[in-house]
Amino acid sequence: MTAFITASLSILAADGGPFSSPEWGSSVGAPCLLGVPQACARLGALAVERSTGLGDDAHQHRKNQRVSNVSVQLEMRSLWEEFNRLGTEMIVTKAGRRMFPTFQVKLSGLDPLADYVLLMDFMPLDDKRYRYAFHSSSWLVAGRADPAAPGRVHFHPDSPAKGAQWMRQIVSFDKLKLTNNLLDDNGHIILNSMHRYQPRFHVVFVDPRRDSERFAHENFKSFTFTETQFMAVTAYQNHRITQLKIASNPFAKGFRDCEPEDW
Repeated sequence: MTAFITASLSILAADGGPFSSPEWGSSVGAPCLLGVPQACARLGALAVERSTGLGDDAHQHRKNQRVSNVSVQLEMRSLWEEFNRLGTEMIVTKAGRRMFPTFQVKLSGLDPLADYVLLMDFMPLDDKRYRYAFHSSSWLVAGRADPAAPGRVHFHPDSPAKGAQWMRQIVSFDKLKLTNNLLDDNGHIILNSMHRYQPRFHVVFVDPRRDSERFAHENFKSFTFTETQFMAVTAYQNHRITQLKIASNPFAKGFRDCEPEDW
């Protein structure tokens, strides 16, 4: 499996991106989910597409036909939008906490017979650290961002799989966990609390050609959805976020001891 991951990552572009941009600092030797730091360091500038899930026409003509027509639909979009209007917060813990809403997508346009790897990473939205002002129920800039956390990616555990399999059902990243432990050795995504992030989703065609690295820029397509941006926190700051999480998360039953009007 490790050999496959190394080969798969090597077909991603290697100029810029989450592991070479200034805000991430040096990525060489940074831990990767599946333990291939050299390959992680080669992850490059994954061209971010429009939040509609459809690629920018300016990029499509340069893409391999097995990814050029891929489109992605964000599931539970209305729920994401509801959170986004309030200012989404995601809990990060030392042990790692799953995201809610869960990042789920529906794919189309893949080659049913080709192999694909699906993965996610998280990009800082700016170089600032924030604090929550309770008296005004708003986020304020508290200073410059903390030193960057190690850049990591999360592979969907079913990778690699045929395009037909990916398109058959909703793809859920429910195994992904967020942590603020800089020494985490469980492969969780490491984020700084009180910093803003944008999740990114990537579809990578597993090119069987021996010289696949030559075609790195052609073999992937990337997507962002602005409604999935969030603030990483160790405890919810906005009480309305807490209420919405309890009301909409089926796994939050343990928090439902209060009356509905108290949520």
